[in-house]
Amino acid sequence: MLLQDPRNRGQLNRRISLLQYCMVFLMVLIGAGYWRVQISSYRLYAQRAEDNRIRDLPIMAPRGRLLDREGRVLGGNTPTFRVMLHGATNPLSDPEIERISQVLDVDAGELQELSRKGVSSSMIRPEVLKQSATLEDIAFIESHRWEYPELDLIHFPRRSYPRGNLAAHLLGYVGEVPEELLAKPNTRFRSGGVMGRSGVESSYDEFLAGKDGVRRAIVDSRGREFDAEDLVLAESGNDLRLTLDLDLQRTAENILGDREGAVVALDPRNGEVLAMVSRPTFNPDVFAGRISSEEWQRLVNDPGKPLMNRATQTHLAPGSVFKIVIAAAALETGIVDPSAPILCRGSATIYGHTFNDWILSGHGWVNLHRAIVRSCDVYFYRLGAKLGIERIAYFAKHLGFGSPTGIDLPGEVGGLIPSPEWVQRRFNRRWYPGETISVAIGQGAVAVTPLQLAYAIGGIASGGVFHRPHIVFRDQLEDAGREAPPLTAKRFPLSDATVEILCRGMWGVVNEDGTGVRARIRGLDIGGKTGTAQVVSRRTREEAGEDQFKANAWFVGIYPSRNPEIVVSVLIVGGEHSYEAIPVAREIIRTYRKKTAPREESPPAASVEKVAAKQEESTEGAATRNELP
Repeated sequence: MLLQDPRNRGQLNRRISLLQYCMVFLMVLIGAGYWRVQISSYRLYAQRAEDNRIRDLPIMAPRGRLLDREGRVLGGNTPTFRVMLHGATNPLSDPEIERISQVLDVDAGELQELSRKGVSSSMIRPEVLKQSATLEDIAFIESHRWEYPELDLIHFPRRSYPRGNLAAHLLGYVGEVPEELLAKPNTRFRSGGVMGRSGVESSYDEFLAGKDGVRRAIVDSRGREFDAEDLVLAESGNDLRLTLDLDLQRTAENILGDREGAVVALDPRNGEVLAMVSRPTFNPDVFAGRISSEEWQRLVNDPGKPLMNRATQTHLAPGSVFKIVIAAAALETGIVDPSAPILCRGSATIYGHTFNDWILSGHGWVNLHRAIVRSCDVYFYRLGAKLGIERIAYFAKHLGFGSPTGIDLPGEVGGLIPSPEWVQRRFNRRWYPGETISVAIGQGAVAVTPLQLAYAIGGIASGGVFHRPHIVFRDQLEDAGREAPPLTAKRFPLSDATVEILCRGMWGVVNEDGTGVRARIRGLDIGGKTGTAQVVSRRTREEAGEDQFKANAWFVGIYPSRNPEIVVSVLIVGGEHSYEAIPVAREIIRTYRKKTAPREESPPAASVEKVAAKQEESTEGAATRNELP
């Protein structure tokens, strides 16, 4: 009866039609899913199934060794085992986590997080659970492989630095590869691997890294290994011989001690870095594993900034060392007669302002040579006023300042050579002529790095040839088929007369009654220039007290004094007087000379010590100064 009613029959037909459409839609949906799984995404799911069946265990390649120029090891590898955690179908249970964390001495929370991560992401890459396994760890894992198939051991050549923190800033350190690099397609990095993070380790990471191998094993549904399928051996990284001389490096580090500062020793004939020291320093071994967050925070928050390479990244006023640049500019432009004397009474009034010499009683009559030897401020005040800031900036930039030298180390800064354009851009004002007077003695806004000073003074003494500083021998990179940084040399030719006057002046600084007499070694042709750079004004220093805002001590030594074989730049932050920096350079030059001609070395003359003591007394006795030598 109900079906005979046309209204009921129509309603039933509509329901049947709706059911049919739903069935058709479901069949299409199932068919589309089947097509996606079995045909369009076949490779993806086949690969996932293969990943579940195959477990790849990395074989870490040893990094190439870091050697000094004579082949002595500065950075090597220590064989260790790492505990790895593989992904599993189910996360580890709480009792399993508790037992594993206790036996392996790992954080239970970290283990639980890694276990859950392995389940949610299938963890195709094993994760590092413990950086360095003990013998007890190895015994536990080997004896419980069937019970804990998620745990595994891999041989890991841990980076080590057998000489501790020696040359730490130059060598750099390695650290774990960050997740963002691991996630990149076709990356050369593996989970648990390391990469160079600073210094030479970073600059030449690919050259040192080698190529990791892999051991492919067949596992069951629980991840338990029951057969081996393939083995690809690791290829060790290339050894890298540096231009560094271990003997010079040791001498520099021992003499500098724990004082804050930097030392750079270069061969200006080719740009080879012979020694580089920065203080405070750090132990690169702590980065070879997984550094704790507490240790990392301690390092980055340390007010001494131990991770900063002061040789290439600290830019400070150079003090009177900059007078060599002023003298070069004055000679090349012809604005000065080097033999004409001027009278230094201890101060000079220029542009309506009185500028004091570092010796209030004055130097008397001085020509250019005596002004360099005795570091007469008044003489260079007048030279600076004659030159003007534009010419000073021009010569300073062409003589190696105001831009990076191009050394093959990361993070080098370029320093600062002020100019009217810089002041307008930075402070939106004009340059005041009185500011030039401070720049003329290496104060004011001028800022340089210890590396730049060595690079510049070495180039000036070599006639205006500036070889790019470098720490790696180019030929070994070429032999390995790697692109090597060009050994470029910048040329800004200086006249022979200019170079002769400047080199004789720097020789006099050390060998006459100059400010660098402490650097004298009997029988050696050593030259140099001292510099003591104030960090605040004299009035501010007096108000704060003598123990506050101590001046920075500089010295640049060259040997021989013309066309030098070695140039040494020394900075002691807060050293107060330049003579604090002089012995560092002297001992490095002495060590260099012993290595190159040991039988010609002689002890320093006794008279030198007397002259040095007298010089110290005169310096300390100065009641007021504008800038010390």
